[in-house]
Amino acid sequence: MDTIIILDFGSQYTQLIARKIRELNVYCEIHPFDKIPALTPEVKGVVFSGSPYSCNAADAPVPNMADIKGKLPLLAVCYGAQYLAKWGGGRVQQSKIREYGRANLSYIDNSNPLMKGVPQGSQVWMSHGDTIEVLPQGYRTICSTANVQYAGYQIEGEPTYAIQFHPEVHHSVDGVTLLRNFVVGICGCRQEWTPESFIETTVAELRDKVGSDKVVLGLSGGVDSTVAAVLLNRAIGHQLHCIFVDNGLLRKNEFTSVLESYKDMGLNVKGVDAKERFYSVLAGVTDPEKKRKAIGKTFIDVFDAEAKLITDAKWLGQGTIYPDVIESSSVKGPSQTIKSHHNVGGLPDYMKLQLVEPLRSLFKDEVRRVGRQLGIKDTLIGRHPFPGPGLAIRILSDVTPEKVRILQEVDDIFIQGLRDNDLYDKVWQAGAMLLPVQSVGVMGDERTYESVVALRAVESVDGMTADWSHLPYDFMAKVSNEIINRVRGVNRVVYDISSKPPATIEWE
Repeated sequence: MDTIIILDFGSQYTQLIARKIRELNVYCEIHPFDKIPALTPEVKGVVFSGSPYSCNAADAPVPNMADIKGKLPLLAVCYGAQYLAKWGGGRVQQSKIREYGRANLSYIDNSNPLMKGVPQGSQVWMSHGDTIEVLPQGYRTICSTANVQYAGYQIEGEPTYAIQFHPEVHHSVDGVTLLRNFVVGICGCRQEWTPESFIETTVAELRDKVGSDKVVLGLSGGVDSTVAAVLLNRAIGHQLHCIFVDNGLLRKNEFTSVLESYKDMGLNVKGVDAKERFYSVLAGVTDPEKKRKAIGKTFIDVFDAEAKLITDAKWLGQGTIYPDVIESSSVKGPSQTIKSHHNVGGLPDYMKLQLVEPLRSLFKDEVRRVGRQLGIKDTLIGRHPFPGPGLAIRILSDVTPEKVRILQEVDDIFIQGLRDNDLYDKVWQAGAMLLPVQSVGVMGDERTYESVVALRAVESVDGMTADWSHLPYDFMAKVSNEIINRVRGVNRVVYDISSKPPATIEWE
C-alpha cells in the first residue's frame, strides 16, 4: 500500500499530521527522526514534523537526509522548514515578533503544486519562536504572510517543499487542501487506506501469520479488544479463545454485563475471577507506574495460566493501538514516555506465547470505523475508552476493595447520568477519580470528614489531544448531589477543566 513516512522531531502536532493524511485515505507511519525505516518502493513521500527545539541549538535533532532529499517528495513543516533552510546555507534566527497563532497568507504562488487551490488570504496557524531570515540560493518562496516572508518555499529542481505553519491543525483553514496536494498530487499516493481494505488485508495477514495455531485473547469489553477479537475471529474462527478477566478494577457490574454482550457475537469467551490476586499485588502500592507494571505483569500471569489450559495455544492477541505504541516509545527529544502501557513492549521470556496485535497501526477513530464495517453493534463500538489498568489509576493512592467500591458507585452515577441526559455520545471519555484528600462537610447536623472525588469528561477524536467537556451546570449539580447523597464516604465533588496537553486524560 502507498505509504507516507512522518519523521517525528517532537512536535505536539505530529500525530495530527498522521491523522489528517489518513483521513485522505492514505496510509502513513510515524517514526523517530533518528530511526528512519527502510524506504521501500511503497514509500511515496516523507514529512518532517515540527519540534520544540531550535535548529540553532547544540542538541537540535539532525536527520539523515541521504536517501530522502531530492530522491523522494519531502514536505518539511515548521522546524523541518527551518532546518532545511539552515542546512542549505540560509539564516534562521529567533523571531523579533512572536509568531504564534492565526495568520493569513498575503502572497501565494498558485502555480506551485503544493499551493494549488489555496485562496488568497487563507488563514494558517503559526507556532514557532525562530524564523527564516534568509533563504539559500535555489530556494523559491511559494507563500508569505504579513510578518513571515518565507512562510513556504520549494527547492528548485526537486520535489522538496517546506512551510513554517501547521497545515494539520484545524485553525489552518485550507490545511487539508495543502496536504492533499502533497500526498495525492505530488507524491501520487492512491487513496486506498479504507476500513474495507484494512479488514481485507489484516484478515489475510492474520491467516498467514497464525496458520492453524490457537490464539488466546484478553477481552476487556472496550472497543479495541472487541474489534481485535472480531477481526481474529473472522480470520481464524474457532482457533480463537477469548478470556475476560475480572481484575476487581472494572466498572460496577461490568464483568457480568460484558460477558452478556458477547454471547450473540460467536466469540468463545471464558470469564476468570482474579480480583483477589490483583488486590494482593496492589496492596500498599501508590506510585502510578508501579501500579501499571504490577497490573500488567499480573494480567500476563493470568493469561499464561489460562493459556496453559488450552492445548497448543501459540499466540496472545492484544488490542494495542497506535497511540499506545507512540506514547510508549522513548527516543532523544521527540517521544517522551508519558506512561507505560501494559500491552506494549513484548512479553516476558517465560511466557511461551507469541504476540499478535491486529490493531497496532490504527488510531482510535479508525478502530471504531473498522468495527462498524465489521458489523459490531453500536453499544460496544460507542463505549468510552477505559484504561487498561482500570480504576487502579483513578484511585490516587493505594488500592483497596473499599476504595474500589466507592469509585465504582461514583462512576456509575456519573456515567448513567450522562446516558440518561443524552450526553454520553457527545463525550469522548468520562470517569471519576478518587483523590487522596479528605475535606470537612456537614450532613444534617453532623460534621463529616470524607473523601473528595473529581469528575472528568473530555472531547477528543483519538485521545492524543483532548478538551474538557462543557457539561450543563444543572446536570453537574444533579450528579454532584446524587453522588454525595448516595455514596457513603464522599462529601465533595469537583470537576476537572484541564485540556490535553498539558494535562493527560487520566490523572495517573
